[in-house]
Amino acid sequence: MRKWLPIIILVAIALAIVLRFTVLRPDPIVVNVTATKIARVEATITNSKAGTVRARRRAHLSAEVGGRIVELRYREGDSVKAGDILVRLADATPKANLQLAQQGLRVSEARAKAACIAGDRSSRELKRKRKLAERKIVSADILDELQSASDAAKASCNAALAEVDRARIRITYSQEELEKFAVRAPFDGVIAEQNGEVGEWVTPSPPLLQSPAIADVLDPASIYISAPMDEVDSGKIRVDQPAMITVDSNPGTVFPGHVVRVAPYVLDHEAQNRTVEIEVEFDDETLSARFLPGTSADVEVVQEVRKQVLRIPTTALLDGSRVLIPIDGVLEERNVEVGLRNWNYAEIQSGLESGDLVVTNLDDIEVQPGARVQIESGKDEDL
Repeated sequence: MRKWLPIIILVAIALAIVLRFTVLRPDPIVVNVTATKIARVEATITNSKAGTVRARRRAHLSAEVGGRIVELRYREGDSVKAGDILVRLADATPKANLQLAQQGLRVSEARAKAACIAGDRSSRELKRKRKLAERKIVSADILDELQSASDAAKASCNAALAEVDRARIRITYSQEELEKFAVRAPFDGVIAEQNGEVGEWVTPSPPLLQSPAIADVLDPASIYISAPMDEVDSGKIRVDQPAMITVDSNPGTVFPGHVVRVAPYVLDHEAQNRTVEIEVEFDDETLSARFLPGTSADVEVVQEVRKQVLRIPTTALLDGSRVLIPIDGVLEERNVEVGLRNWNYAEIQSGLESGDLVVTNLDDIEVQPGARVQIESGKDEDL
């Protein structure tokens, strides 16, 4: 047996090796790949934390006076025009006050008419008596008395006319008071939110306190993205630079836009990175109505563009500018030279050729150089 023991051991080792690479051989790892291709790559600057969809024209409307809601003409989602009445409060008292003011105006106008007629008559009488006084028929005392009466009549006419003006001002005041019982749309827009129902009582906000608004109106055409950018990038961002917008409510879709404002100051919040706020608008204004204010969004400001260059998805890059490529069913590591890059794509200046396959699911711990792989059908995006 001693003579055969080495031979038995060698046979066992050989058998183990054969089993390791046959029966016990691990199944190939399924990988996703994409093909390198000639396309466009941009160098971009991305917001340091999530941006927000905002409306440049948005109004949280409240009543100027307290009262009971008697009419709601629109509901959330309805389009409104500037001046449309959104909510009307019970207004019997201010309407009655307006009617009293209108009636007072008519009374004042009648009194003014009578006073001015009397003033005209007194003036004419004074003129006749002056002619008689020239002929020594009327004494100076009578003429002086008529002059005083004429002056008094004119004063009464002027006082009555002033009363008419005051009555008109009272009507304007009553109309303004009545208008406070109607909440109107300040501009063309959409009802984003509405609080209160018919029969409920609403009160105006007290000083220094904010009560819930009766209606929230926004202009869909004024939608923009507010995004915080890292302070180190503030010097690279300019108004009118192109940008790429992604909105959380539309995943996978990139919308073209442009920078319209760069804040002239840096926000310094305690325990947070210092950022510069920028505003980006959609190139296609009709898209604005699709997005709700408050939705999270990301912005990439384009700094440089290179067309017709070799590119791969950024997800295919390993640290140190390396990629994994499948060769005869085995993963090989290859060093590449990277040019421009952004969150989506990276320019490859050397190390790959157009059409080469690169692995994109690098987050799988089993995806390592030397691993046997199988390309999963339908996952290679550019093939």
